[in-house]
Amino acid sequence: MTAPETLRTIMVDTQVRPSDVTKFPIIAAMLDVPREAFVPAAAASVAYMDAPVTLAPGREMMDARTLAKLLDALDIQREDQVLVIGGGLGYSTAVLAHMADSVVMVEEDAELARDAEANLAQTGIDTVAVLESALAEGAAKAAPFDVIVVEGAVEKLPDALLEQLGEGGRIAAIFADGANGEVRVGQRVEGRLGWRFAFNATGPVLPGFAKAEGFVL
Repeated sequence: MTAPETLRTIMVDTQVRPSDVTKFPIIAAMLDVPREAFVPAAAASVAYMDAPVTLAPGREMMDARTLAKLLDALDIQREDQVLVIGGGLGYSTAVLAHMADSVVMVEEDAELARDAEANLAQTGIDTVAVLESALAEGAAKAAPFDVIVVEGAVEKLPDALLEQLGEGGRIAAIFADGANGEVRVGQRVEGRLGWRFAFNATGPVLPGFAKAEGFVL
């Protein structure tokens, strides 16, 4: 059986680096964080495959390539205060804990939140806070944030969440359009939020981020 450390190196060398992700903090974090510790036990054998990992009905952990490219687009800095929306079992939160000053993770699935907290503790990560709360509400009491990572797809972003982004702050999410999607990065400059396209990606729409169904006669 291949050692997890070797699998992490293979993941970075075959999935992350070829995607033009070269920032040292991202590479170092992904080489250090044991991805297999943040997936369901039954999925441990596929933790390093080039594919998302199912966490719960309608929820999945991003594949390493997509997460790495998203973090690269956000240009995470060591002093950043980061909010993770829909952190699942804690993998992205663990990676970000190696890159930023502090991380707050919001997860509304009680079982995922509980297991994420345990996973983070077991891997020695103590600079994060896990909140069990509605994803769309964010973590207003801990705002403002320098970075908001939405780990999943959205059809809309609630104003209540966007208001938690500080001046100069960046936010990224997969914007779903049917079966297609694209990662967009927003930045608040002089109070206004501007968006740019980063790359194409897909994923399930997170709870609370779907557009309301229109009324049809």
